[in-house]
Amino acid sequence: MLRPIAAVLLVILAFAPLGCKRKQAQSFEKGAPELASTVHLGDPRVADQLVSGFHQIEANAWRWTARQFIVVLRAPAGSGQLGAGLQVHLTVPPVVIEKLSAITLSASIGDGALAPETYSKPGDYVYQRDVPANLIQSGAVRIEFQLDKSMPGGLVDQRELGIVVSSIGLALK
Repeated sequence: MLRPIAAVLLVILAFAPLGCKRKQAQSFEKGAPELASTVHLGDPRVADQLVSGFHQIEANAWRWTARQFIVVLRAPAGSGQLGAGLQVHLTVPPVVIEKLSAITLSASIGDGALAPETYSKPGDYVYQRDVPANLIQSGAVRIEFQLDKSMPGGLVDQRELGIVVSSIGLALK
């Protein structure tokens, strides 16, 4: 009698994590409160919002990106009607300019492209763009970023390197 009960319990325990992941994915899509509107890349608690293209935290404050990187942010209340402002605090390190001479960052949300910006000097920058309300269709906003080029792995580091990002955020206009 104990063997069948133990077998059932093992099956339930084996599949329990699958139900939790499905619930987490659904809450992301609905813009659950655990999503932040602004992510500080030195904070390990926001790692789930960094979908792809981000390397590990450095100096407890920032991360290198790859050529393409994706983040999911919570839409600020009312931004579905009023729109929002996107801000990316970034650094273009001297080595990027030395190796690539200039680099262009662009972003898109769904089918909507945001204007690109080209950086030809090293330094700290803020990529700021208005996000029209029609691009904010749910509580969770997936923003895809792309650089026109990056440093391939092995050139300076084993990783593909693009730019350094310290925070990405959406704020109500």
